Amino acid sequence: MLGGGGLVGANVYASATEDGGADSAETLSSPAGTIDCPDVGDKLTDVPEDAKEDVAKELALLDQQIADAYQRLTEAAQAIKQDPAFADNAIMKPLKEKRGATIERIAIAVDRTGDRPEGLDGLADCTLRAPEPDSGDQANGADGGDGAQDNGGDNQNGAEQGGEQQGDGGQNAGNGGQAGNGPNAADYQDIKSVQPNVQKPALSSDASRGTFATSCGVNDNGLFNSDNVIVAPGVSNGAHHFHDYIGNQSNDAFASDEDLANAETSCVNQGDKSTYYWPVIRLQNGSQEQDANSPGGGIEGNAGEIVTPKEVTLNFVGSPRSKVTEMPRLLRIITGDAKAFINGTANANASWSCTGFEDRQLKDKYPLCPQGSDVVRTFKFQSCWDGTNIDSANHRTHVAFAAADGSCANGFKAIPQLVQRIVYDVNAPSLQDGGKTTPLFAVDSFPEQLHKPVT
Repeated sequence: MLGGGGLVGANVYASATEDGGADSAETLSSPAGTIDCPDVGDKLTDVPEDAKEDVAKELALLDQQIADAYQRLTEAAQAIKQDPAFADNAIMKPLKEKRGATIERIAIAVDRTGDRPEGLDGLADCTLRAPEPDSGDQANGADGGDGAQDNGGDNQNGAEQGGEQQGDGGQNAGNGGQAGNGPNAADYQDIKSVQPNVQKPALSSDASRGTFATSCGVNDNGLFNSDNVIVAPGVSNGAHHFHDYIGNQSNDAFASDEDLANAETSCVNQGDKSTYYWPVIRLQNGSQEQDANSPGGGIEGNAGEIVTPKEVTLNFVGSPRSKVTEMPRLLRIITGDAKAFINGTANANASWSCTGFEDRQLKDKYPLCPQGSDVVRTFKFQSCWDGTNIDSANHRTHVAFAAADGSCANGFKAIPQLVQRIVYDVNAPSLQDGGKTTPLFAVDSFPEQLHKPVT
């Protein structure tokens, strides 16, 4: 059987409003492009314990620097059109200088009690990506359709196991306002045009065939914040986007293990103090939410009506190759990548689908679901553990995904795989008029990630 006590944090790693003018769906994800910076945190695989707090705060500062630069970029769209060198001189060069100083402080912090990390100096420079071309109303042939921090981790959609214990060129009229930083029509695909693509490994004779579920609600009590206690502990707005939280009710940037262990929980099993969280999705309908004028919300381009999930399932699944070992208490896991649009898809593990079509999964498109079908976002967490550590410097190397046949390599042990499945009752948007008739929906993101579905 799968089981065990403890506290787990699972995070799905997952950062204002302005109407446009035309009726067509010709939109730019950003009038001036977006900013592409190397991910410093992902390169830090060995950070001494004494340096972790300082490093986490400096990494959060790097994210804030990018967010600030992106905001200046969108505000300066007209100036950049008139003088292409403006972006480089006024935005990109100052960003490089700030990043360089911050990266140096990271290296010094690590060097005090460990080996100075190599290769960080080359990560200060960022690239200005050109705007995406007009998407028009062609989204793969679709026409809009018919109407856990401590034992589970901070999933860039997250889970922590608890156990016993703006600018010119923005979106079109009716979109409601990502202020020109996405999404666009090309980010959506009719689920019926996707071929079945889900494969399950065969079960061996030693397989762990058991599963168990924990029921923790759908966040209908509206517990949100833009913190990330796993990736940016001690830093307000460390995620730069809102999370839904279920399970542990005390998850914020400043929560200690003791705080989480003593907290209330939304789980039916009151002994389950794990925390599960993921970025919210919003309807781009112009609604003013509680964070409309706040960092992490409208100020950073996350605008519109937050959609409360219709259903949330949290399943822990056995290994197809071997028995599983119990998840350790206070295990932290993140799955997916909140910066996958910039970083690439290596860690882009979250997927999209529709009820009735879940044998077809999309990574880099939002699904257009037929009438009567709901949008589904699924987060599958790593199911192999190094057997020793509850976290790692980049929050990834202490756990790993199984091979295609379900086996764990390099001495890693199989643990129950957490599968978070979030169901949303949202209609397929009207792409032909840019969401004017039926609003677009999009996941919250870091501002420079342009609300891409791959994040």
